[in-house]
Amino acid sequence: MIDNLSLPELVAQMFVVRASGCLFDHQIRYPEWEPTASKLRYYLENLGVGGVILVGGSAAELALRSHQLQSWAKFPLLLAADIEEGVGQRFAGATWFGPPMAIAEVARHDAGKADRYAEQMGAVTAIEARAIGLNWILAPVVDVNNNPDNPVINVRAFGETPEIVGKLAAAFIRGAGEHPVLTTAKHFPGHGDTAVDSHLELPVLPHSPARLAQVELPPFVEAMAAGVDAVMSAHLLIPAWDAEFPATLSRKILIGKLREELGFEGLIVTDALVMGAIANKYGANEAAVLAAEAGADVLLMPLDPEGAILAVCEAVTQGRLQLSQIKESVKRIWSAKAKVGLLVKEKEKAVDSTSIQSIDLSLLATPDARATAADILRDSLKFGGNLPLQVAKPAENQLLRNLIVVDDVLGCEFLGNHTPAIALPEQFGYELQLIDDRTVAIAENTSPEHFSPTLLQIFIRGNCFRGSAGLTQAAQDWFKKLLKTGELQAVLIYGSPYVLEQFLPHLPPSIPYVFCFGQMPAAQSLALEVLFGIEGTANA
Repeated sequence: MIDNLSLPELVAQMFVVRASGCLFDHQIRYPEWEPTASKLRYYLENLGVGGVILVGGSAAELALRSHQLQSWAKFPLLLAADIEEGVGQRFAGATWFGPPMAIAEVARHDAGKADRYAEQMGAVTAIEARAIGLNWILAPVVDVNNNPDNPVINVRAFGETPEIVGKLAAAFIRGAGEHPVLTTAKHFPGHGDTAVDSHLELPVLPHSPARLAQVELPPFVEAMAAGVDAVMSAHLLIPAWDAEFPATLSRKILIGKLREELGFEGLIVTDALVMGAIANKYGANEAAVLAAEAGADVLLMPLDPEGAILAVCEAVTQGRLQLSQIKESVKRIWSAKAKVGLLVKEKEKAVDSTSIQSIDLSLLATPDARATAADILRDSLKFGGNLPLQVAKPAENQLLRNLIVVDDVLGCEFLGNHTPAIALPEQFGYELQLIDDRTVAIAENTSPEHFSPTLLQIFIRGNCFRGSAGLTQAAQDWFKKLLKTGELQAVLIYGSPYVLEQFLPHLPPSIPYVFCFGQMPAAQSLALEVLFGIEGTANA
């Protein structure tokens, strides 16, 4: 059937466009990247793009959305999501696991348990993805996060050594592989040892071929051995392999290293083409052409899908790209679609009911899945000092203060008046103060009458587009002030263990602290239950 497709239809199959997981246009949060319903339907019905990557909305909404998109499509769609921490990470209501590095912490003490956790996480993620119509998991991350200053990988990695990352990533793939979904090892050949966020600019990996073979590549080899379906390229410049083009645009790397040396036969998918590392230098349409020339099968998140499709078609007609290469990519894409149960019909027939996945919301957030997620968080907790915290009644002119420091107050979907980080301390008489780096600087008033016994809660981890994984200035300033004035009662840190490591040398041994890899409400419950010594009720 591939031979019956026109060149634009063939090329369109290589593109995966981004869309909001919400159902209505007025809910779109990122209009530059997320098209309206009419535009999206045009991409699917008229252009025949190969897939959609979805962000936002609830799991129930996504179930309806996935059905809607498949019904619009000219050909059955790969429906993907970055669900590295479970479906609940992106779509509310489903199971939300802690970040993969939490399982690496468990592995320090019990390698067998960590392996089982990673496999269970993969299985739950696959089951819940299928339950809401997704068929492509853009996980696991197999980067080795051996750079504490990494602003974008950070706790998304399964650890800091190639051995533990490879073992746990392979377990995740095995768990997911029992179900009809695609898995993705990312970001080839390894984004872990960088201090630059490729969402913003192009990182350089300066290592020798020997070092790359020793540290960066082994987890990808293990992922391939475990049966991973796709490998996602990294927007990295690696001079030892290609001094001109970043990996996503490098034929020497995608074909020479990944295909020929490592023998990978599955899908090669680019990281998002809208990211600054690529888009800033090469432009939206030329980046897509260069990625196709380099050997990528799937071109993810072009800024202008129609323009990028036309640009790749023009490259074929001009002889820059061979039609045979395009057809080979489409064959891989359709083989992947067949694996997840999508039936590609003759082109005059749109997707029929046999190609639309059944929806079953009863498979979401089951007690067993939530218990596993909670167990991973509980088994990876770090704590010390004089626990539990004894909450004494403050003096008459003082207040108990619950000071919460976050990256971005406006972006904290895991916080609200109902969530444990706010609601539980309130039960003990703490009054909330919520700040981020946009908040006005600390007033230099440390007189005794303003003394406020303070519970300091810090939510910091590596996040895309932030450019830093470390302590914000606000967090540093408040920590120093509270130590100086003696107001600090206890510290809770959610997210990055590297932040905890920055605090511990300065924290008096008597002051209690609790660290949790997760930031979601279940993580907040676990950490605060340990701090206050109350009976645990948290689940995921």
